[in-house]
Amino acid sequence: MTRWRAPQPNSTALITREGFEKLKSEVDYLWHTLRPRVVKALAAAAAEGDRSENAEYTYRKKQLGEIDRRARYLSKRIPQLKVVDALPADQDAIYFGAHVEVENFNTGQTTICRIVGPDEIDASLGWISVDSPLARAALKKRVGDEFFCELPAGPARFVVHAVGYQK
Repeated sequence: MTRWRAPQPNSTALITREGFEKLKSEVDYLWHTLRPRVVKALAAAAAEGDRSENAEYTYRKKQLGEIDRRARYLSKRIPQLKVVDALPADQDAIYFGAHVEVENFNTGQTTICRIVGPDEIDASLGWISVDSPLARAALKKRVGDEFFCELPAGPARFVVHAVGYQK
């Protein structure tokens, strides 16, 4: 068994203005605040002597690698992103940035979500990726339209109850 993994499919390079600003501030925080703090702690741990039995040194080294990995990813990803801050011409249909209320006919459960870029999803806020099966199936639908979606739990039928946009 090898460690090789198939490359992930490219995600959509769209993002909202607030998501873009959040990613830029995250990169700034990682490079200018968190990384210097961790480097200083790593140097102090390294000065304590035997590094092979120094848990603090091992932890800080791993933490520094995680910070560098995330900062490097964001530094490459941010220039690729296209900020979408204009409202669509047809605000009665579901497009990127829409706040949507849908009902699952299988469970009777109503869900309110917002369709955003894959770099800004947040389940606690109900923000789903434009690349998700539900969002892909819902795109261009209007209030009252029904659509089918293949979810991990199986196929589901949905109806759109509301569509809205916020500037």
